[in-house]
Amino acid sequence: MRQQLDLIKDQAYALEEQLNKWRRHFHQYPELSFQESQTSDYIVEVLESLNVFTIERGIAKHGIIATITKGSGPVIGIRADMDALPITEQNDLPYTSAYPGVMHACGHDAHMAILLGVAVLVASDYQTENFRGTVKLIFQPAEEDTDIDGKTGAPYFIEAGLTKQVDAFLALHMCPWQRTGSIQVNKGASMANVDNFCLTIMGKGGHGGYPHESKDPIWMLGFVLQGLYGVISRKIDPLEVGTISVGKVSGGQNPNIIPDTVKIIGTIRSYSDKVRKQLIKEIDQVAQLVYSFEGDYQFEIESGEPVLDNNDQLIDMIENAGLSLFPGMEISHAPYGMGGEDFGHFTKEIPGAMFFLGCAQSEETKHSLHASDFMLDEAALSIGTGIIKATIDSYFREYYTTERLLNENC
Repeated sequence: MRQQLDLIKDQAYALEEQLNKWRRHFHQYPELSFQESQTSDYIVEVLESLNVFTIERGIAKHGIIATITKGSGPVIGIRADMDALPITEQNDLPYTSAYPGVMHACGHDAHMAILLGVAVLVASDYQTENFRGTVKLIFQPAEEDTDIDGKTGAPYFIEAGLTKQVDAFLALHMCPWQRTGSIQVNKGASMANVDNFCLTIMGKGGHGGYPHESKDPIWMLGFVLQGLYGVISRKIDPLEVGTISVGKVSGGQNPNIIPDTVKIIGTIRSYSDKVRKQLIKEIDQVAQLVYSFEGDYQFEIESGEPVLDNNDQLIDMIENAGLSLFPGMEISHAPYGMGGEDFGHFTKEIPGAMFFLGCAQSEETKHSLHASDFMLDEAALSIGTGIIKATIDSYFREYYTTERLLNENC
């Protein structure tokens, strides 16, 4: 086993120059959600050059499933997201985004490069007697944004039957607040349920000089906002995780005209279905305050990603893979925050796990995600490639060990 781990590590480091080349290409030519056509073509070109994958295209417009299989056994899927963000890059690099207003500011360029690196390692392993089972490499469009039907990319893969073909899923996310050479892992709920809401307060407009003749929705707004900001501290169990944030309030056009309506737009985040349902219920109850002022309201919810629910066993495998390849690796155990991740659609269906891969070169170069000057240390690419390949091997090894023990006991 030690020999195999050393081989994985050596192969991953040997790919460093190629991983950088792939990542820089993706970074220079970013594409927004559901528009990743050139990105998809480039990935397929690389995969076809390996001559061992069966390639399926066109899922969620530009998605790819590359399958390699030998004999019977478990099926594991590895997912990388493909889309960039509508952000103007503020970096000065030879491979800075060539497209104004579009940028890979969340590390998806690195995710794709790492998955291509995994493809190379798996293809090499396929030529030996060590490989038995099936690996599916999933290049998924549209993690960041939805289409006109309100869907990100992951649900389309589920509708295409992917979760019925796969026994377990793995994924990683770049982590610019952790140093290169470290990972962050967490079991169970690790990223939030995401729901956005639009609350319209309806009153009766009128002249600003005669407010008594109107039913002022802006006046009602003050009470509603106080109620919304009190929900978390007074209505939710302090041991639970949840938040409500208002992102936009709009209404009225002129200083002397009281409007008929005011809109409140915001987001709801939670770590459990129980709290998710309760927060929606509490917002609706707060909105009913307007009845006391002879107003009315409309409350609309746009349901987004489900919670990212990391499988305990897979997280253990990822952590052990990291420590086995890189003894002394720093490992943080903590949830990944209140952001949303559409990989949660997969973990809701079958066992899956995502880990965060440190990519800050130093304390001074730590960044936040979705920043216009987002940068990552490319030395992390080989580390991520090695950890995923070692986790695949661990998953297969445990499966066949269990199978052998069951046969011996029969």
